[in-house]
Amino acid sequence: MLKQTQTEFGTDPDRVYLTGLSMGGAGTWSLAAKDPSAWAAIVPMCAGPNTANVEKFTAAHLPIWNFCGDKDREGTVKASRDMQEALTKAGANSKYTEYPGVGHNCWDDAYATDALYAWLLDQARSKNKK
Repeated sequence: MLKQTQTEFGTDPDRVYLTGLSMGGAGTWSLAAKDPSAWAAIVPMCAGPNTANVEKFTAAHLPIWNFCGDKDREGTVKASRDMQEALTKAGANSKYTEYPGVGHNCWDDAYATDALYAWLLDQARSKNKK
């Protein structure tokens, strides 16, 4: 489906980003782990990542910006913190933003952040090859 969308809409294959929130955020982590080199960057939000995939993300030099609210009651806060700690220890290209006082809807703040879009536009698959 990705290739079809790229062909149909004439996208830049060097700038394909993956983002999702809640269960879609979990899907972002999962899909990126299947082929980390397919993406210029990923932005999962309020999702419970699996630290078992850290080496895949690190080896692919995949830029990651993970978001969570510290009042999220879906169990994603600890998982997000653990993932960022594992990514940092592995030397991954990752950022983590945790919004104080924000629940499961951290995407309201994240998607309203101009810095997110500037960061995304600075990412390209060709830059991920080191």
